[in-house]
Amino acid sequence: MFKTIDDPADCEVRSVIRFLNAKKVKPAEMNRQLVEIYGENVMTDGMIRKWVQQFNDGRTNVHDEARSGRPSVVSDGLVAKVNEKIS
Repeated sequence: MFKTIDDPADCEVRSVIRFLNAKKVKPAEMNRQLVEIYGENVMTDGMIRKWVQQFNDGRTNVHDEARSGRPSVVSDGLVAKVNEKIS
């Protein structure tokens, strides 16, 4: 049995997908291996296929791309206030 890795960074999982894709591993097998190491909630089969397609189309970056839209309302001050209330 393998030791599972809890709470991996998204870029870590995408890096594994990129690596396995370079080795010509099929998405279904990638899913099996990812679930074996990272657990059931690691990434859906559909998302794995999406990332495989992006890598096949030439993408090399495993990090999220910047998106426009509504800015986050979470600040350090807000986090501190919430932590204060639940402590």
